[in-house]
Amino acid sequence: MSAKSVIKRLTRKLSATVNRIVADRVTARIVNCDVQHLLDGKVIMITGATGGLGMAFCRAFLCAGASVILAGRDQAKLKSCVETLTQEMPHASSKIASIILDQLATATFKDKLAEATSIFGRIDQLVNNAGTLSVAMPNTTEEVWDRVIDTNLKSAYFLSQLFITYLRDNGIKGNILNVSSSSSIRPGYSPYNISKWGINALTLGLAKLGAPHGITVNAIAPGPTATSMLKRADATGNDLTLPTSPIGRYAHPIEIANMAVMLLSEAGRTIVGDTIYMTGGAGLITIDDETINF
Repeated sequence: MSAKSVIKRLTRKLSATVNRIVADRVTARIVNCDVQHLLDGKVIMITGATGGLGMAFCRAFLCAGASVILAGRDQAKLKSCVETLTQEMPHASSKIASIILDQLATATFKDKLAEATSIFGRIDQLVNNAGTLSVAMPNTTEEVWDRVIDTNLKSAYFLSQLFITYLRDNGIKGNILNVSSSSSIRPGYSPYNISKWGINALTLGLAKLGAPHGITVNAIAPGPTATSMLKRADATGNDLTLPTSPIGRYAHPIEIANMAVMLLSEAGRTIVGDTIYMTGGAGLITIDDETINF
């Protein structure tokens, strides 16, 4: 076979491979709901605000008319995120603030909540978004267990305890929105899964306490989402491919954030104690989309 024939043959194979990859790419039409004015006048504090989902929440809430307080432990990241939001939405610059909050330092929560409240004079809504992933059995150490449970569950419990009491005592008919996960319906073989099971239970408990006082509590449970936590920080909506998901793709943070706006608005007042699953079916209708190494 001549060199020319070999080159032609290889070219055809390469072309076929590229076409197959392109054909397998899953794209999505990401719809940004018209949420203007749904959250007018509300002040919302978001933990874990500097992550991909946290920033999506901030953008959506600002678009809906709210003021936002970004909470996180890294001052440099907070500063950068506030600058980014201000550049993107200069008209809302007076509605953007931040506060340093270490999710592991529960003893500081009371003072930090008072500090956050002083920024805009009140806080109407809390989004418990801070979280971290973990390894599963048989590789879990006690150190990993403590870090994940304390970050994902303990911090949400004690911050919510303070916040729901604040809402009740001040007669504010506000909201708490917890960020759960599709992992909350998976078997508990990792600290992460167990922490999210706990978030669902906490949501029910807070909702029961808050409902008589006009305080609405729910959770939102994303499945695989195109954020840096899942190493998809570069996702733009053009390629969200995820073959293991029933819908064949990652969720986009905008999709999760739009639902959060609805849950925090008056439109969501009759949704109480619920966990809204936005998983693309992951965990709900699949049992084979997660690799278990045991």
